[in-house]
Amino acid sequence: MVYIENSKTNFTLDTNQLFPYKKVTMKVLLDIKDSKAPFVMELLQSLSFVKAQPLSPYKAKILENVNEAVEEMKMIKKGKLKARNAEELFHEL
Repeated sequence: MVYIENSKTNFTLDTNQLFPYKKVTMKVLLDIKDSKAPFVMELLQSLSFVKAQPLSPYKAKILENVNEAVEEMKMIKKGKLKARNAEELFHEL
């Protein structure tokens, strides 16, 4: 659901009505202690409207790296972190 407001218009747009062929879903990434993971997975899988599956360690690391890169980009845009040029990045690899 999208809510749009300006000085002339107030309305709510249901994206499921706008794009009936594409269902809108939310994806959530959870950090759970290993000792509690079986309980949480069982709970989530018992809900018919939730599709839950654990990530492989490889996929979890990729997501962690992408999230870190996004946070660095946000800090660069805010001026809190200095950007590196491509040559520096290349030599780091």
